[in-house]
Amino acid sequence: IFNSVKSIVGGELTSYKEMLDDTRSTAIDRMRSQAISMNADAIISVRISTSSIVDGASEVMAYGTAVKYK
Repeated sequence: IFNSVKSIVGGELTSYKEMLDDTRSTAIDRMRSQAISMNADAIISVRISTSSIVDGASEVMAYGTAVKYK
């Protein structure tokens, strides 16, 4: 309820921000794990996307190109 009121009158929704920060970190960790499993040396062109699925729910995606140096 407090976050709903705060979103109307303005201000940072601290708990929501922290949740999104944690979720972004998880998405990056998963991307990194996939690159490691492919024996990649680096990930280039990394993008992080956050979108609203339904009211009160969001999804976070991290993607990039895994590369192997010669």
